[in-house]
Amino acid sequence: MDHHRVAVTASTIAARSQRILARSVRIAIIAVPVVFLAVFFLYPVAAIIGRGLVPRGALDLDPLGSVLTDPGLRHVAWFTVWQAALSTILTVALGIPGAFVLSRYRFRGRALVRALVTVPFVLPTIVVGAAFSALGITGSVGAILLAHIFFNYAVVVRTVGGLWGHLDSRPEEAAQMLGANRWRTFVGVTLPALRPAIIAAASIVFLFCFTSFGVILVLGGPRYATLETEIYRQTAQLLNLPVAAALAVVQLAAVLAALSVGSWARGRRSAALGLRAASEVTKPPRTAGARAFLAANLGLMALLLGAPIAVLVLRSFAPGLDAYRQLTHPGSGFLDAPIQAVWTSLRYASIATVLALLVGGAAAFALAQAHRSKRRSAWLLDALVMLPLGVSAVTVGFGFLIALDSPPLDLRTSPAIIPIAHALIAIPFVVRVMLPVLQSIDPRLREAAAMLGAAPRRVWMEVDLRIAARAALVAAGFAFAISLGEFGATLFIVRPETTTLPVAIYRLLGRPGAASFDQAMAASTILMVLTAASVLVIERLRVRDVGEF
Repeated sequence: MDHHRVAVTASTIAARSQRILARSVRIAIIAVPVVFLAVFFLYPVAAIIGRGLVPRGALDLDPLGSVLTDPGLRHVAWFTVWQAALSTILTVALGIPGAFVLSRYRFRGRALVRALVTVPFVLPTIVVGAAFSALGITGSVGAILLAHIFFNYAVVVRTVGGLWGHLDSRPEEAAQMLGANRWRTFVGVTLPALRPAIIAAASIVFLFCFTSFGVILVLGGPRYATLETEIYRQTAQLLNLPVAAALAVVQLAAVLAALSVGSWARGRRSAALGLRAASEVTKPPRTAGARAFLAANLGLMALLLGAPIAVLVLRSFAPGLDAYRQLTHPGSGFLDAPIQAVWTSLRYASIATVLALLVGGAAAFALAQAHRSKRRSAWLLDALVMLPLGVSAVTVGFGFLIALDSPPLDLRTSPAIIPIAHALIAIPFVVRVMLPVLQSIDPRLREAAAMLGAAPRRVWMEVDLRIAARAALVAAGFAFAISLGEFGATLFIVRPETTTLPVAIYRLLGRPGAASFDQAMAASTILMVLTAASVLVIERLRVRDVGEF
């Protein structure tokens, strides 16, 4: 009896220890993203807003009023809104047909086309600006709209196509059998089913256009300023922190609204019914009309997405290899040869990728667990990890300089500040890639492992971690590409000895003379090749169509 009591007591203590350990691990996993984002995101952003709106310890809302009363600032805010709205409408209108052909038609080279369509989305904004500069259409609203469509076309194709490729086609076939033509079938049957995905894609596109920096800076010039470029001007050139902080608050409010719409739409999309395997939905284009529609959309993709890239590459080789050779020689404004920025960017991208995977991966695991447990705190953590995606990169970069200026966080002169800033912007992409995979894990796998005697830690390692490993590699590819192209925050915190490739391109574009422009085209081509290689690796490793990017 005593031996039995001792065994029961030991078993109870062991079970309690396992529960305590599991709870400690959960707390640690949640603490990693919360602490990182609190220190390196919330604190710097709060510091710059506080420095501007609470200059002497008392709240001063006059700068916020000036955004509404000053004609110049009001014009900037209005232009930011309507160009983002128009860019979104045009991108969605052009992207929906592309989403259809890539999600419903099976044809040779489809996987390659999907990968190539994604390349513009991960291209650095400064490269997009350089590509359209090579076309000679800078300094106009049309150039800005075209660049935004070029940049965000893949968002619509991948987000809407991700749902369209799994929709049951039988309701559409039934509607056509009852006499509805293709247009009425689309409006009455398909469009309502796609509405959550379209709204989610539109909210993301609006967010990117609303906070666009590199495209506006290169193509818009001083005449077409947005809130993002105006924040940069007020901080870097005029040192007017109150107005910059007020603009950041206005921008943050719009970003939160767009994120809320996107979060609601994602929830509606995940609850969609009537989904089938993609292999059951896709089919070859059998009719002449279907083949013509496919050819027309492939032609549009080649013209819209391929022409700027082709012109960029051809322009870089216009003087032969001279532009590439000149990158190996030091020039004015550079401490070392511009080509050194390639190795600097690769080094920082590698470090930022590791940081983003650690923090974003922990956030994804915590969110998946919170959603399984239906905890109300899930939406708060989700909003926190998504905020860096929409908050002004300029605000974050300048906030770093203001907030991280004293021990133990005096990082203003530290090279570590650059990969930290890059990781911040990559974390939302890591979460959005990994979270759907983690949520798709069958809970019966965990239950079976637990019934076989595996401890919670062993279950997590053998089930969750193994299944999420491939998604983590895809997320790493996105993080690497995003770090390579990050420009807004880097422009503030970069030093001559830590110049990254996007900053080098911007400086080359700002120097007079055809030789500097040719070098900018050559450097942009190198950066484009690096990011395109990352995309091809992502597509090779992608877990079917799981993930939001």
